[in-house]
Amino acid sequence: MKTKKKTLRSIMSIFLCLCILGITALTVINSIVKLSTGDQIISSEEAAKLEDIDCILVLGCFVKDDGRPSDMLFDRLTRGVELYDMGAAPKLLMSGDHGREEYDEVAAMKQFAIGEGIPSEDVFMDHAGFSTYESIYRAKEIFQADKILIVTQEYHLYRALYIANQLDVEAYGVSSDYHTYVGQFMRDFREMLARVKDCATCIFKPEPTYLGEAIPVFGDGNITNDDTTDFS
Repeated sequence: MKTKKKTLRSIMSIFLCLCILGITALTVINSIVKLSTGDQIISSEEAAKLEDIDCILVLGCFVKDDGRPSDMLFDRLTRGVELYDMGAAPKLLMSGDHGREEYDEVAAMKQFAIGEGIPSEDVFMDHAGFSTYESIYRAKEIFQADKILIVTQEYHLYRALYIANQLDVEAYGVSSDYHTYVGQFMRDFREMLARVKDCATCIFKPEPTYLGEAIPVFGDGNITNDDTTDFS
């Protein structure tokens, strides 16, 4: 009986130590990500004064069944269009999930920009931006962008900028927090875990799901259009 109690105490002690280590690692990594990138988050006005920005990278988000952007994506697109109109960069790069024929974030994103008066040739689509890491990796390797503005909500910007730094992309972030979003507490919690995951990812720097021939963002964005969507 004493042996069982001793074993149980040992197991509980190990479990407690692992919990403490996990919480410590989570706290330290999140602090590193935020502290190392905070200075790179700037206002729209500051972004417009930067020189030689290759493109404005708008990170994708949920699109509704009818093709309309969710509230968070709507705000990201609104900020991206604002920056383009301010002359912050000559091109927009819409990066999101188009891994299934019936679900297309990037077409909805480009359609929004065109609806706001941006020429189709100035809007590139990255159909394989399945994650923040992949979006930034592909922005550099496929779209040949070395200096970018990243647009997303502030809680997400820290991780996106950290990834860009680790991939040797010069990046600045502009927040798209026009509103308070439902479910933000859980979103913040998941983001803390995602920062830990992407810190590990950035150590090994795996290739994204898809690579391919270069599509320089300095050219005509219509080259990224597919056959399923009419942007005329």
